[in-house]
Amino acid sequence: MIAAPFHAGERALQAQTGAREQMALVGPRVIRDRMPDQHRQFFAQLPFLVVGSLDAQLQPWASVLSAPPGFAHSPDATHLRVDALPADGDPLAAQLVHGAPLGLLGIEPHTRRRNRMNGTVESLDGTGFMVQVQQSFGNCPRYIQAREPEFVSARHDTAPVQRLDALDLDAQRLIGSADTLFIATAYPEDVAAGDDADATSHGVDVSHRGGRPGFVRVDEDGVLTVPDFNGNRFFNTLGNLLAHPRAGLLFIDHDNGELLHVAATAEIVHEGPELAAFEGAERLLRLRVQHALRRPAALPLRWGDAQLSPHLAGTGQWAAGRR
Repeated sequence: MIAAPFHAGERALQAQTGAREQMALVGPRVIRDRMPDQHRQFFAQLPFLVVGSLDAQLQPWASVLSAPPGFAHSPDATHLRVDALPADGDPLAAQLVHGAPLGLLGIEPHTRRRNRMNGTVESLDGTGFMVQVQQSFGNCPRYIQAREPEFVSARHDTAPVQRLDALDLDAQRLIGSADTLFIATAYPEDVAAGDDADATSHGVDVSHRGGRPGFVRVDEDGVLTVPDFNGNRFFNTLGNLLAHPRAGLLFIDHDNGELLHVAATAEIVHEGPELAAFEGAERLLRLRVQHALRRPAALPLRWGDAQLSPHLAGTGQWAAGRR
């Protein structure tokens, strides 16, 4: 058990929503410093793994690694071995060094299961890396769209990475039609100075967000607005953003394997007419895009049509005309 798993940003949002006392009891019971056997087995059956990292400028990035099931496996309860490495141009490639903090998300969309594991790189070699567990916990299945991945090739295209200083039309279309995104955030050591939380709360998180297609609004000024629905009240992602308002987003084109990595600054909107008008949203996340990386055909997985989460029945859509 971890006695104090939540840092100052997480605790502040828990207090604001009246959940602080409950989370103080729940957190130490469900956030562990080791992986239970169920989580260890789950990671080993996945064909992809979402990874959050932090660059030298303290910008978080979200990436994805993919290989046949078994490429991620746990030799013991405090370690996860990943037999895959990021390709050139993946933001993770520059950050993957000994001691680097990582956030890992194992997600199986077609069964709507997901588990989180945060840790540090303990070792690295020519075929993969080992992560030392700091925090391990499950996530609720709400808002996951059911779609099953399928490998199209053991080797995939290596088209040049395209840097975008602003979102072009293709990027806007991908984001504006998405029903899923992944978001990396961080609570860096420099930001954590003086916090009395357990040191395992420092580092990087990566999480999933889902909604009806078009739930991410793309405005002309390069700002993305995302509704935040009811969750587990841990506030890992939003707590990080309260303390360190920078995020890394990952959008996947499920038809062709294109990846879009977005670096953004973040603001949490707690009230106002836009929030009130979006059914089911408890707050909004405003993300101002700084730049993006497009990686065509970078992921050797394809998905069929998605079955939207039944929990989206009580959520709204953006009003037309605000693009």
